[in-house]
Amino acid sequence: MIAAFARVAIVALGLVASPVIAGPDEDRAALVRLQQEDARLQSIGWRLATANAPFCAPRPSIGLLLQDMANFTEPARMRAATGIAGDIVVQAVAAGSPAEIVGLAANDEIVAIDRRAMADLPPAKAGDWQRLASLHDLVDAALDRDGEVRIAFRRAGDESREVTVGSNLTCPSRFELIDNSERAVADGKRVLIGRKFAGLDYSEDELAAALAHEFAHNLLGHRAWLREAGRKRANIRLTEREADRLMPWLLANAGYPPEAAARFFERWGPGNGGWIFRARTHDGWDERSDFVRAELSAIESLRANGSAADWRTHFRREIEP
Repeated sequence: MIAAFARVAIVALGLVASPVIAGPDEDRAALVRLQQEDARLQSIGWRLATANAPFCAPRPSIGLLLQDMANFTEPARMRAATGIAGDIVVQAVAAGSPAEIVGLAANDEIVAIDRRAMADLPPAKAGDWQRLASLHDLVDAALDRDGEVRIAFRRAGDESREVTVGSNLTCPSRFELIDNSERAVADGKRVLIGRKFAGLDYSEDELAAALAHEFAHNLLGHRAWLREAGRKRANIRLTEREADRLMPWLLANAGYPPEAAARFFERWGPGNGGWIFRARTHDGWDERSDFVRAELSAIESLRANGSAADWRTHFRREIEP
């Protein structure tokens, strides 16, 4: 019986790790659900990160999420569920990413990355994510060096084949699903979304708005600023307000309706009045919606002139970067 197993994944946008609960007859179903959740999150994150790359300090990425069977409590059962013989498998690919374009798909077994054979990897114990982290480093090193990475894989027992995966420039932020959490947070490098976060059930544009808020914290360097300025309530409130105001800019560039940022607060806020939307560190949900809507005219003016929503140039900062 698999009482609990650890999930670790690599994405061109980052490294993911979380525990998942599965019953004895639920291996495949639980894996499919997890892969679907991962694919949705990575696809939205990829869209936000690539579309806003002209306005950040970008790095090359491929949109690939990997899984290591050795991180499961019972690797043999999970290999059976995925239909692979080895340990490293594709968990998900971001829609429209280079990984998807070359044909990589969930449950493809990875044979080699940058000509390093997966069979030669050092052993890994359950819960030890260093092996998969090293693959993340391997992919990044190849992309930084060549702008592309060679990946050999096999599908459903077929002969292995090698593809060269090009890259797109993305704003450097990882998007990760974590278990047993209802929160959505940013830590400076990652956007962390709990699998119990209610926004996961929202429409794609409203979920994108929630991701954009946390993504904005990373893009604007709020965590580092708060370390320097102090985590006073007033300072936190300034960073939250600034992240709110940047949300529609990020959405507009990614092709989502920028007003979805306001709709997110209008949908969530009334039912969550006792949570952060009325905390002293945050404005009220109705105020947050108003701050978002105040940005829409500037965005529309730029777009009417055929320009992108260039937040690097036209967004008004409230704090000293």
